[in-house]
Amino acid sequence: MTIASAPAAAAAADASLRWHPGGPFSLLQSLGILMRGNGDPSFANRPDGLWMAFTTPDGPATLRLTAVSGPDCWVDAQAWGPGAGSAIAGVPRLLGRDDDWSGFDEPEFQAGLPRLVVGARRRNPGLRLPATGRVVDSLVPTILEQKVTTIEARRGYRYLMYRYGSPAPDAGRHAPSGLLVAPTAAQWLGIPSWEWHKAGVGPQRSATVMRALRSAAGLERLASLDAAEAGAKLQTIPGIGIWTAAEVLQRTHGCPDSIAVGDYHLAAFVGYALTGRKTDDAGMLALMEPWRGHRQRVVRMLGLSGFRKPAFGPRMTIQDHRGH
Repeated sequence: MTIASAPAAAAAADASLRWHPGGPFSLLQSLGILMRGNGDPSFANRPDGLWMAFTTPDGPATLRLTAVSGPDCWVDAQAWGPGAGSAIAGVPRLLGRDDDWSGFDEPEFQAGLPRLVVGARRRNPGLRLPATGRVVDSLVPTILEQKVTTIEARRGYRYLMYRYGSPAPDAGRHAPSGLLVAPTAAQWLGIPSWEWHKAGVGPQRSATVMRALRSAAGLERLASLDAAEAGAKLQTIPGIGIWTAAEVLQRTHGCPDSIAVGDYHLAAFVGYALTGRKTDDAGMLALMEPWRGHRQRVVRMLGLSGFRKPAFGPRMTIQDHRGH
């Protein structure tokens, strides 16, 4: 679909909105963190926009976002389905309306940042930290990523999505085929043990999902709390630690300070980027302490800087338990 046809699409949608970010904005950079790889069945990145499907309090929705660049850039949003109104109401926060970079961009603060970070920020002024407010949708795939490779976790997530996800609400002839809404908490809880096994998800991770989702209503209420309180409450659930909570809060709250302590790669990456040497979690936290309050912003800028840590050392082995 071309930009010229956007008004027609908005008229055909169940709900629509044009949002002005008030400054530079990059749609894919900002929302890319929400996708579980290029094969995530709940997303489709196409020339006519970024499509996604999810459940809202009012039911499922299909959402299309199309960014228009220029001096006065904007994002057009159209939604379809029972949850269309709720999806559109959440678009500004989803796109980072509440993500304020002004303190990070202050000259005095910038003067204390590494050149890698300053350069990356200058080249990527349109990055915003998204806030979905959907805790279950972020928590389940994050639990699946605990203590396994990203490849293995995403393979399992795709398997379960194709088996138990629901077709996205019909958005007419322009919609991508095969777009899926992730299972609801009740649907996740209904997945039998042998299907978790076929997905390559071990009993420890599947048990953590089940334990967390038995209080799904309470989980979704965490979206209304500040990030620190929500993270503390998440970690009261057995099997959910600081890494899982941080990964969730980055997506649900757009938390600018949440960093994934315990990540298999992050501490070493940060250490090499900032000092030229590998470090551990304690070393990473010490290095990042001067930028407390903005540590997730620093990590995102390091990721966009083009820096790559040295490629040597043992690799994590992908284990396939599905045939056992």
